[in-house]
Parts: sequence; structure tokens; C-alpha cells
Amino acid sequence: MTTAVEPSKTQQAYNYLRERITSGAFGPGYRLVLAQISNDLGCSTVPVREAIRMLEAEGAVTFVHNVGAQVTMLNSDVYHETMETLSLVEGYATAKSAPKLTPENLAEARELNAQMRALTELELLDAAKFTRLNQEFHCVLFQHCDNSHIADLVRRGWHRLETMRESSFAFVPGRSTASVEEHEALIALIESGASQDQIETQAREHRLNTMNAVLRSLNAKTDQARGPRA
Repeated sequence: MTTAVEPSKTQQAYNYLRERITSGAFGPGYRLVLAQISNDLGCSTVPVREAIRMLEAEGAVTFVHNVGAQVTMLNSDVYHETMETLSLVEGYATAKSAPKLTPENLAEARELNAQMRALTELELLDAAKFTRLNQEFHCVLFQHCDNSHIADLVRRGWHRLETMRESSFAFVPGRSTASVEEHEALIALIESGASQDQIETQAREHRLNTMNAVLRSLNAKTDQARGPRA
């Protein structure tokens, strides 16, 4: 019988902090006080400090002069870079996987998309659930990519978006309906036996469409906060 290995203190601290950041319990700008966190976890400050450094490397935590470690504020430039990169690697991964997708795989993707469509029909969109289903949908489509490094880059892109704690669809819930329609079109394209170039282009544009919708929303909010120009 194999005995499960207990995560290290640093890993436990990392898991604790990351869960609270991605869930929104520790929101943008929240100060991460070493003594308080180590007390909550019942450990020394050393593993907590190491965990915070790991999260800093992921972009989830920022060190601010005279303030210390805090949860990173949403940055439109970082979001832009992450989504733009993800569009490239996810589009390629989907195209590489497409010829190997089985009818059962595509049926699973359609079922996930149907669940997403049902969410768009509710009065208030559950953005977190929609985002989770969206990731599962895309995971089905790129699961047979035979380039493990590319597949890992896709997962890293998702991971980085998660640490921003903000669902794209929370900013632009109206984008969810168009996203579902684009999913259906992507499945149909794969079923039609389209070339990998066509599939890659459509998958990439799908991701960029979401990115552009969010950036327009962020820019509009920034302009509104600044008020009318003299």
C-alpha cells in the first residue's frame, strides 16, 4: 500500500494563499502579512515567505515599497499579453489535436457548450462557473496535442489568468453568448475536416475576440473614471 506524501509547509502555504486569491477572498490590493498568515497556518514565516515569492513569480503578488506584499491589482497590459500569448499557443494546440478528436470527444465538447449556453439564458450569468466550463471545453479540444511543451504553455496561460482572480466574462457577461456560438462553429469546423491552418486561425480569433471585448470594457471604465476632458 502506497502512503500519500504530505505536501511541504511551503506547498501548503502556497495552496492556501492561491486558493484565497483565485476565489477572491484576498482581493486586489490585499496586504499579505507574514505573521498573520503563518499564525493562521500554524507554521513559521519561512514557508509563507517562500510561497509568496512563488506567487510573485506567477504575477499574483506584487511587492510595493513601504507596503510589502499585496495581491496584484488587475493590469490591462498583463491581461493583454497573457491572452495574446494564449491565443497563439491554444490555437496551435487545438489545431494539432483536431485530427485525433473522436466523435465522443466532440460530443463531450458539445455537452459542455450546452451547459454554458444554459448559463447565458439565466438572468444573471455565473461568470465563475461559465469560465470553468469554458476551460473544460477547450481542454477537450486540445487534449490530443502531441507537443507536450505547447500543451504546458496553454495550461500556464490559464493558470496565470486564474491568479488575476477575474473572469473575462465577469467584465463582459454579454460576450458569453457570442463565445458559445463561436464554440459551436469551431466544433463544426473540426468535424468538416478543415485544414489545421483554418482551425488554428479560428481558435486563435475566438480567444482574441474575448480579449478585445474585455480590453474595450476596461478602457471604457478607465475613461469614465477620469471624467470628461476639459
